[in-house]
Amino acid sequence: MMRHPLYGLMAEFETTDDLLNAAQRAHAAGYRRMDAFTPFPVEGLAEAIGYHKTHVPLICLVGGLIGCMGGFFLQYWPNVFGYPLNIGGKPYNSWPSFIPITFELAVLCAGLATVFGMLALNRLPTPYHPVFNAPRFELATRNRFFLCINARDSRFDAQKTREFLQSLNAREVSEIES
Repeated sequence: MMRHPLYGLMAEFETTDDLLNAAQRAHAAGYRRMDAFTPFPVEGLAEAIGYHKTHVPLICLVGGLIGCMGGFFLQYWPNVFGYPLNIGGKPYNSWPSFIPITFELAVLCAGLATVFGMLALNRLPTPYHPVFNAPRFELATRNRFFLCINARDSRFDAQKTREFLQSLNAREVSEIES
């Protein structure tokens, strides 16, 4: 796959309504590789740019199940096969006594899987991102709202996408270098 010299085009908006309208119209126009940057959460923005459901709950479940099975077999193997001791006539596989450690390892592994899964899915840490070089992007943490359409989008054409973003009541449209 050939790298595009541009990362994308960034449009700056003054209000959340302008950004929300632009995101909805861009999604309706067929743009799928886009992202929005705001100083605070905007209700409905994730749906407007077409974010899908996350896989973090599934990663958490798998991590918990691995921890649960690992915790159980960590106790089962030595008590039944490795070094079985008959203590007070109890069976070797006394599973009720295995519950606390099994539960704790399930919680530990689920938590670790969730943290590392979230970091991997978000591609973090990201000390550098091309949008940091956009003019006026520092206002994204103060009072401006930005919509970036990625150059890897199948509908991306530098001139047509620029005209489209300018038609959305954008204050400014700038190119982002890769």
